Amino acid sequence: MLSTPSVVLHDVTFAWPDGAVALDHVSGAFGRGRTGLTGLNGAGKSTLLRLVAGLLTPTSGRVVLSGAADYLPQRITLDTHTTVADLLGITPVVRALRAIESGDVDEAHFDTVGDDWDVEERAVALLAATGLPTGLDRSVGTLSGGEAMLTAITGVRLRQSSGGGTVALLDEPTNNLDGDARERLYELVRGWRGALVVVSHDLALLELMDDTAELRAGTLTTFGGPYSEYRAWLEVQQEAAEQALRSAEQTLRREKRQRIEAEERIAHSERKGRKDAANSKYVKAVINDRRNSAEKAAGSRRGMLDDKVDAARAAVDAAERAVRDDDRISVDLPDPGVPAGRRLAVLRGADGREVVIQGPERVALTGPNGVGKTTLLERLLSTPGTPRDGWGGAAASGEVVTERVAYLPQRVDVLPEAASVLDAVRAGAPHVPPGELRNRLARFLVRGAAVDRPVATLSGGERFRVALARLLLADPPAQLLVLDEPTNNLDIASTDQLVAALAAYRGALLVVSHDRAFLDRLDLDAEIRLDAEGNLTQVRR
Repeated sequence: MLSTPSVVLHDVTFAWPDGAVALDHVSGAFGRGRTGLTGLNGAGKSTLLRLVAGLLTPTSGRVVLSGAADYLPQRITLDTHTTVADLLGITPVVRALRAIESGDVDEAHFDTVGDDWDVEERAVALLAATGLPTGLDRSVGTLSGGEAMLTAITGVRLRQSSGGGTVALLDEPTNNLDGDARERLYELVRGWRGALVVVSHDLALLELMDDTAELRAGTLTTFGGPYSEYRAWLEVQQEAAEQALRSAEQTLRREKRQRIEAEERIAHSERKGRKDAANSKYVKAVINDRRNSAEKAAGSRRGMLDDKVDAARAAVDAAERAVRDDDRISVDLPDPGVPAGRRLAVLRGADGREVVIQGPERVALTGPNGVGKTTLLERLLSTPGTPRDGWGGAAASGEVVTERVAYLPQRVDVLPEAASVLDAVRAGAPHVPPGELRNRLARFLVRGAAVDRPVATLSGGERFRVALARLLLADPPAQLLVLDEPTNNLDIASTDQLVAALAAYRGALLVVSHDRAFLDRLDLDAEIRLDAEGNLTQVRR
């Protein structure tokens, strides 16, 4: 059962200035505990958080909060000259406290402090409990990206603990966090007190929630339990919906059949009437009376049967809307022909230790934020003898042995914006007939008119699938596929689609990811860890 609401949405609609509708008549509520908000990419989750935070105003409808809102976006803007206190959002109070301690009795300082006389002590305690640097005057530039995000989240928790019924809103807080930083965030969430709404596709984080909410097709569904329980409940609901659809379809077929049979009987009766009239079997007046009566009865019968068919068709339509049609990528990819012992790439640590990727192996490259995993991939894929700025001689490096390598960077900006989807994919497979490419793209859920649209008009999910299709449908097929944090900003359904596509790929795979649940689904042959000194360690095979 959903806890008492902290946020209530009343028929909320929001449209952007260009008229594009992001949310359409959404109603629902979030409880006073921890809520995980899920949904497909583009469903409007981030927009919904910004509406709750008051950063956007509904086009129509109302958002009602039990208190104030404290919003942390997906990406925090970091000025390296700011301090930890700035990131925590407590700098004005800290300055007022220090002014009072120095003897300044200006009333404005006391107004600024309010009831937060112990804010410095609480801030240091929370930072220490999270394993973060505790110096409030420390420059943000000395923090790693993960530490900066955790500090900002600690600030939200700190402000919430000051009272006032604040609703905390976090948008994809685990994006780009390494394993250690994620674990520390999970600990923060486990100890969270107060209303918290988290937009996330991180399954481990969603399991820590008291409630689950899903925004889908303009409907906000809320469930009292973590995501796994919601999924189990949803499966039961979908089984019932599919059974209801089969029953409604059966009823529609029966009503159509009865309508046809009735029409045949009416036609038979009309033929018999015309035959009787031709044979002068009855007096003309009697024939006319019978004809009129029969026509009225037939019209009434047709109307009643038509109503039944229409009702049955409406029931089918309603049942179809209740059944989810989330498609899954199902592809039969060409075999890139990678022999088991074929050397494809070599990773080389700063200490000279080498790790060889050979045959159709699936290898994960892991390590903390900031150690240079992406730089290592760029070195690996660069032309020999052309190092880039900032690459020191002690950094990890490597080389690709095969020429048939495909790379998907963190930012899916590798597609030509002005080209059509078909042309963008065809560039990697120029000898494949357009009709065949269309069929293959359909298996990546890119169908119909979408194939001819410019890349610039694609949604985030469509763009990702097209970029993936361009790599996997290349002719000749790539023998080595390199992916850098492919699940960042992907919703759960899109991650499922990625796993399905990779399951059909029979070449070698090198993937950088902090998403442990995703890595566990890839059936890895090995995991290589990169440390801050640029050394590589094989942690499992």
